[in-house]
Amino acid sequence: MFGKRKRSDEDFSEELRAHLALEADRLRQEGLPEKDARLAAHRNLGNFVSSEERFYEGSRWIWLDHLYHDVRYAMRQLGKNKGFAFVAILTLALGIGANTAVFTLVNAVMLQSLPVPNPGELYRLGDTFDCCVNDGYAAHLSLFGYPFYQHVREHTPEFAELAAFQVSTPRFSVQRSGVSSVPEPFVGEFVSGNYFSMFGVRAAAGRLLTAEDDLPGAPPAAIMSYRVWQQRFGLDPSIVGTIFNLNGAPVTIAGVAPKEFFGDTLRAETTDLWAPLGIEPVVQGQNSLLHRPERWLYMIGRLKPGANPASIEAKVNVELRQWSLDRAGAQVSATDRRSIEGQHIYVVPVPGGITTMKKYYSEGLRLLMLVSGLVLLIACANIANLLLARRTANRIQSSIRLALGAPRSRLVRQTLTESVLLALLGGAAGLFVAWVGAEGILKLAFHDAQSVPISTEPSRTVLAFAFLLSLATGLIFGGVPAWFAARFDPGDVLRGANRSTGNSSTLPQKSLVVMQAALSLVLLAFAGVLTKSLSNLENQKYGFELKGRVVAKVSAVFAGYSPERLAGVYRQLLERLRETPGVQSAALALYSPMSGNNWSSGISIEGEAATDDGHRRSASWDRVSAHHFETVGTRLVRGRVIDDRDTPNAPHIAVVNETFAARYFGGRDPIGRRFGIGGIENSRDYEIVGVVEDARYREAREPAWPMFFLPLLQLSPEQWKISWQARSNSIREIELRVSGDA
Repeated sequence: MFGKRKRSDEDFSEELRAHLALEADRLRQEGLPEKDARLAAHRNLGNFVSSEERFYEGSRWIWLDHLYHDVRYAMRQLGKNKGFAFVAILTLALGIGANTAVFTLVNAVMLQSLPVPNPGELYRLGDTFDCCVNDGYAAHLSLFGYPFYQHVREHTPEFAELAAFQVSTPRFSVQRSGVSSVPEPFVGEFVSGNYFSMFGVRAAAGRLLTAEDDLPGAPPAAIMSYRVWQQRFGLDPSIVGTIFNLNGAPVTIAGVAPKEFFGDTLRAETTDLWAPLGIEPVVQGQNSLLHRPERWLYMIGRLKPGANPASIEAKVNVELRQWSLDRAGAQVSATDRRSIEGQHIYVVPVPGGITTMKKYYSEGLRLLMLVSGLVLLIACANIANLLLARRTANRIQSSIRLALGAPRSRLVRQTLTESVLLALLGGAAGLFVAWVGAEGILKLAFHDAQSVPISTEPSRTVLAFAFLLSLATGLIFGGVPAWFAARFDPGDVLRGANRSTGNSSTLPQKSLVVMQAALSLVLLAFAGVLTKSLSNLENQKYGFELKGRVVAKVSAVFAGYSPERLAGVYRQLLERLRETPGVQSAALALYSPMSGNNWSSGISIEGEAATDDGHRRSASWDRVSAHHFETVGTRLVRGRVIDDRDTPNAPHIAVVNETFAARYFGGRDPIGRRFGIGGIENSRDYEIVGVVEDARYREAREPAWPMFFLPLLQLSPEQWKISWQARSNSIREIELRVSGDA
């Protein structure tokens, strides 16, 4: 059955004319003359124009029709003023594009969830961010040892899956088996076998890890990232099943992770290979942490439907205290018992995974958002002034339209429509600016990163933000001209059409100029303060020299090397480096100044009790070779530095910085004093032989921390058996002082 066709405006007008003709015929038949009959018919049927207008307004969405005509009118106006339109769109493109670029990064770093199914079900045990390896007790626990992870996994059935993974991302020395090539450094991560099933992702090729891969005796397997598979192996399917040597240990590539999956943490360098925790001793050798008490794992789990995070938190903390007391044994001291009872684990939702990048960059992104917002406000004031000037020039035309019966609200709508259209065109152009800007910010922030899993292509969220921002921008800068269009008196304008008259838009224009100047002054002052701050940071005393210094990152892993063999490798490496033309000095280090790394431990000083609060003193520390201080340019204050006499078999010594000496010895001479890492039983391990000036090793904006330096490879046989002590002798950086072009 066919529906009734909707009448058009022409059909309705034709119907009115037909009724008029019929009425006129009837009146003629009653004896009226032709002319009188037509006039009488018009009187009887009423005003045709009013009827047509009522039909027009009642037969459609009138606001949509008005909007269509307003947009056409605005486009004609912009077409007549191409110069104005170009300047306005370019200005808005820069303002809106800058805000959209920053929001692209804000969305990726601070708002976006992990690309996994149902990220809202993910909960983490712990709420702080830690680095590397910790030991002892802590008030807020976020890092855990493997034995405790096993205990929680077995005793907390409220988690459908509970996975553990290494907090740091070690460098694996990777070489394809059977291929004569130089080993390459891959960013690795040890994860529990249920890591991928907990996240609910599927393999792009082959299979992913399973719980069986963690079992003792399981064939060593690893998972490759899609990015590495694509960029280094061209999506070669034969990679699945191929054996690679990880730190010399043969491991089979069981599969490839999904394309969009970058792991548990958004970081500057994504993981290249995931290896199960079960093979960590095979890959790490004597540096293994798997069954040691040190804490080095994060835990994330997927809750079962209906599970209560608060009750899980209470249960996990009871398990923690009981487990810690059981391990401490019956001879636990009163101090350790208080520390155990003071420990707490928070269970928090983590739809975005471990958000370390959010922690480090949120302040900078908020600052960028504020600056780009001020720039957009200045652009809005500028465009509003231009629109107001155009509206003032066209006030006679507007007055005539009002005199002919146009409603004032229609003028306001047309003004706002023109401004919103300008803003939308500017926003469309701003998407390109946003893409280029976001790419530029990423390159500045992560200039040395191999890959950053942040896409600068506009997503649906970014597109929605750009549209809403453009709409709001158009309403903001179109508000003043619209207000002016609603308030001027057309009679005054028409009476003064041929002579100069006072302009009622002068005050709004002056106000906009004042606002532009004020916002610009704020930005200039902000830029001046920021420039001064950057200058102060750049020109401060860092405690090391910048000119003629080169630091090379090292990804070599010396798993299975004996101390004697390692000493030979380091000696040969330094000899060859120092023979290189242009190299004046060379040294090796666990980490170098401003590398961002920081190893720290509790210390005990010979002859001194613990601090008043019962806790040990603490300090940062580094392992360096001879000539480290001369190479990086750190000045000796007193005593001596680490030199060639400090061999592995020589007496164990340490060099401390000025902050260490001042904090722990006050005005006393630290030379000859002894201290150690850990409890009072270790307080005679190292003799202080020198004091060097403070140098910044982690953060340029923070004061130097108490720090001591130990010679490479100077460990006792007992210390070589301690995992973190042994790992501290695997160099991460080569330091060079060069002449000429670095």
